[in-house]
Amino acid sequence: MDALYPRLLVRDFPKSPAFYQGVLRDLLGVEPVKVLPGYANWDIAGEAGLVLFDHAQLGIPPASPSQEGGADRAMLVMKVDDVEKAAAILERHGATMAAPPQDRPAWGPTLRTAHLRDPEGTLIELQSY
Repeated sequence: MDALYPRLLVRDFPKSPAFYQGVLRDLLGVEPVKVLPGYANWDIAGEAGLVLFDHAQLGIPPASPSQEGGADRAMLVMKVDDVEKAAAILERHGATMAAPPQDRPAWGPTLRTAHLRDPEGTLIELQSY
């Protein structure tokens, strides 16, 4: 049973599914389970890995900037073997670099990260140990 998984509410459908389809294929070798108007999902090792949902179909108005606090409130984290290679893959599919690959010894003795934004602005952390 899929106990917990990320569901991103996106405003630009089908741009977001196209981005994640390319990224998840290149990084993990997975294809979407289904892509429907306003909905797309990917399973990883038989469990839900990511779902995209068209915010307009939710029927709830988006948060205002004051409600959002003007800051990131969530981040997708992807464990990868090679942070530089993974960052290049994301950029090739349309992500923008927020923080380049770097060692993070204060976070973990061998941790290396990069931070990028998907086409909707969602923050993604790539990490390797």
